[in-house]
Amino acid sequence: MPLAVVEPEPEPGTEPEPGTEPEPAREHDNPHFVEAVTIEAVFERADDATIDEPTDSSTAALTLRGVAKSFGGVRAVEGIDLTVPVGTFYGLVGPNGAGKTTTLSMIAGLLQPDRGSIHIGGVDAASHSLKAKRMMGVLPDRLRTFDRLTGRQLLYYYGVLRGLTPAVVEKRTGDLGRAFDLTEALGRPVSDYSAGMTKKVMLAGAMIHSPRLLVLDEPFEAVDPVSSAIILDILSAYVAHGGTVILSSHGMDLVQRVCTRVAVIVAGQVLAEGTVAEVRGELTLEQRFIELAGGLSDVEGLEWLHTFSD
Repeated sequence: MPLAVVEPEPEPGTEPEPGTEPEPAREHDNPHFVEAVTIEAVFERADDATIDEPTDSSTAALTLRGVAKSFGGVRAVEGIDLTVPVGTFYGLVGPNGAGKTTTLSMIAGLLQPDRGSIHIGGVDAASHSLKAKRMMGVLPDRLRTFDRLTGRQLLYYYGVLRGLTPAVVEKRTGDLGRAFDLTEALGRPVSDYSAGMTKKVMLAGAMIHSPRLLVLDEPFEAVDPVSSAIILDILSAYVAHGGTVILSSHGMDLVQRVCTRVAVIVAGQVLAEGTVAEVRGELTLEQRFIELAGGLSDVEGLEWLHTFSD
């Protein structure tokens, strides 16, 4: 015997007028309904809407004042001051463990400084972090991504996360795929990509929302010369049209060739900063870097390595 469906009795005073259709239930009347919002709406609700986006071209793209960070008893960054003008290709160089990645991670909002201030395009990254992050694209060190997605799916994720419409994401994915020579690879899982291809698709993801500032940690590491040239051409065009890049690199020749300004960080401190010509003086940038980093290591005591055990 089929079960009868019993409609609940309407509450007194809620019966519809004769000859009218009852109003359909609204999702908002359901206590378990969660309103769907766009990423842009979240930004607007979470941040102070009275802060205007920077429009003055004289405003620095990035400013650090007295920024410091410690891990336990180890001081990784100690009182760094930096000013990166708009439209600058800015290089951050230093030996391993100097504090470059920690500095870039604080700029990107991945780490909070113990003290000091960071401003992105005039916006205080501490009190208006969402507004500051919205102006940045980030390529982190030690690439981690959703590598079971295809390249196209990954870029779609990056785009909608940044509040772009699917139609805009689709167009920009095609444009970036052609620019980075990834068109054929976009249909394959990222797990099948080489290290250089992974870096290119993640850089494309960092650029898909057309940020004001790109924060790139070793963007040319593990990248073949052809891919390096492609990335460099794209970044140069980006800077030429008013974008700003701050990157870390161990390639002194590349930094000397492409960067407008450079800062040398050693033991968490900026030991030299300025145009490449100002920093290197009469030396090459590599020679100046070695000089500031404390010179070459002492190889005394390794004489046993000059003989062979067999």
